[in-house]
Amino acid sequence: MIAEIAVLVVEDDPVAADAAGLHVTRTPGFRLAATAHSCAEALRALERARTAGAPIDLVLLDLYLPDGHGLRLCRTLRASGHTPDIIAVTAARDLAMVRAAVSEGIVQYLLKPFSGAALRERLDHYARYRASIGRPGEAVGQDEVDQAIALLRTPERRTALPKGLSAPTLETVAGALQAAGSGLSAAAAGTAAGVSRITARRYLEHLVDSGLAVREPQYGQVGRPELCYRWRR
Repeated sequence: MIAEIAVLVVEDDPVAADAAGLHVTRTPGFRLAATAHSCAEALRALERARTAGAPIDLVLLDLYLPDGHGLRLCRTLRASGHTPDIIAVTAARDLAMVRAAVSEGIVQYLLKPFSGAALRERLDHYARYRASIGRPGEAVGQDEVDQAIALLRTPERRTALPKGLSAPTLETVAGALQAAGSGLSAAAAGTAAGVSRITARRYLEHLVDSGLAVREPQYGQVGRPELCYRWRR
């Protein structure tokens, strides 16, 4: 029987952490070993798992943590003898950050916001990669090595979003929401993204469902309160 891949989710936002953990448990071949909300909690969870004889295989790592940067955590855990593979799950889009992540041995880089299908697809590719290199012995040749590494890559097609939503517009709406510290109405988000209020609301609701944004009523002088959307800090 093939052992399930033990996953540690490191994410400071409880809602996003719960969502990632749920997707892990719904992906065949994986189990959620622990959840941590800081670098210190992550190191403790890794140490507990190692002491129990069931070390963590894979870490889903947010790079922005309250007590340090995720890349610094990567260096610390390697220095401590922990050897899990790491998938960055982050809103960090700076290309210098991506290069630094690669240099630290991060095997995949998933940008927020993303759909649950996107995360599960990357987990599936990772599982196939592990299966391809799990046997003892040496590679037959270069082709076998190339094929194993290629399994970590996702297909060129876009990962499916809910019907009617597009990735470029989602990124635009998410960017506008992040830039607006006090939040945005659907109308304001639509203006920023160049889409209608109704269309913007669909994207905003998707961000709420993904745990990346919150909605709250904004009360004015008269009439019904307007919904205000705010990026979850």
